[in-house]
Order: sequence, then C-alpha cells, then structure tokens
Amino acid sequence: MQLNDKTIIVTGASSGIGETAAVLFASEGANLVLGARREALLGQLATKINDSGGSAVFLAGDVREESFAADLVELATAEFSGLDGAFNNVGMVGETVAVPDMETANWNDVIATNLTSAFFAAKHQIPALKRSGRGSIVFTSSFVGYANAGMPGMGAYAASKAGLIGLAKSLSAEHGADGIRVNTLLPGGTRTAMAGDDREIHDYIAGLHPLGRMADPTEIAEAALFLLSNRASFVTGSAMTVDGGISIRL
Repeated sequence: MQLNDKTIIVTGASSGIGETAAVLFASEGANLVLGARREALLGQLATKINDSGGSAVFLAGDVREESFAADLVELATAEFSGLDGAFNNVGMVGETVAVPDMETANWNDVIATNLTSAFFAAKHQIPALKRSGRGSIVFTSSFVGYANAGMPGMGAYAASKAGLIGLAKSLSAEHGADGIRVNTLLPGGTRTAMAGDDREIHDYIAGLHPLGRMADPTEIAEAALFLLSNRASFVTGSAMTVDGGISIRL
C-alpha cells in the first residue's frame, strides 16, 4: 500500500478530483484529513471512507483564511500524531472574461483561492513535515498558463496556476535538504462537476486533447498518488502534466 500509515491532508475534498483522490488514498492506507467548504459533503465522504475500513477526519472551512490551513495541520497532529503529505487541490476558475472587463473582486478571489491559499498551506504544512522528518506536498496547477498554453478569458486563473508552479519550485529548493518534496500537478480537461454537463462543450474540450477525450478524475488522482508516494522519492520541483497532451497542441 503506497501510503500505508501516512497522514495526508486533502483540500477541495468535497467533490471532483479531491473526493476521488481521497477515496484512492484511503485505499492505499492513508490517514486522511479532509478539507473543503461544504461540511455535509465532507461528512458523507469521511463516513464512506471510515465505513470501508479507512481512516478519515474532516474540517470545513475556507482556504482563503490562513487559520484554516493551520487548523488542518493541528487536526492531523491531534488525530494522527503528525503529517506526512498534502494534496492542496482546491481551486476555482472565476469569470471567463478579458482582463479589461474583469472585476477586481474576481481577480482577488481567484488569486486568493488558487495561489494565496497555497502560501498558507505551505507556511503551516512544512513545519509539520519537518517534524516528521520528511514529506511530500502536491499543488494542483493547470496546463492553462503553462508552456505554450494560453487561453482567452482566463487571465486570473492562468496567473494563479502559473504562480503555483513558481511557488513549488522555490519551496522544493528551500526544503529539499529537509526531506520535503514539492511538486505541481497539471491536469487537462477532467469530467467533474466543475466542467458542467453540456455535452457539446465536453466534446469540444475532448477534441483539444491529442488523446481525443477528457480525463476521468481517477486518472488525475493516480498521478497525485504517485507524487505523494515513495515511488516519486527523487521527484521534486516538477510540473507534472497529466493533460492528455493538450499543452503540446495549444
């Protein structure tokens, strides 16, 4: 079991990639600390994991608040005596408009949710990982804003996701000697609730990928599992594309 007895924080765990990853991590032996805003859905997920023989606790909150990042680490320490890794997966797209038409409030909200939350997470997770003597942090970035992939109407989203890659590189350089690995995961189009249910839009997005389809959330979760596990013991500072080849086509 790739995460046996490892304690992992998962944010954005109430649905989509985060929920799928939590179930997968539990099946691989992880103790889970689940975080998201929707308390009822978190409770249902924790019950599902615990009833299946796994081990999960949860805390509802807003990743835009530093105290929530601290509280998740404290919960991991209180319930499982430490922290071994984190899948900081929460994110939002925001308004899809050109920058001159974008409300400042939208810019601030997207940056706070996608990027500042990662700063808060690292600020509190890294000291806990240092106490454990090792660990792995994974941030969910995106092919949008990376390499040659630019998409109109997504200035705030692209800036926040590109910023995650830079943050992870700096953190990996700062804390590699502490045994802490930090990487970003760059999914392509994935069939989650965030993608909506418009079949025409799904077909269009699928056609952008050389593989000719969108990803199942399990495929992204498996990549996160690899980065968190000892199988990726020499992988740090990387921007791992799991995007069906879309970033090389755009």
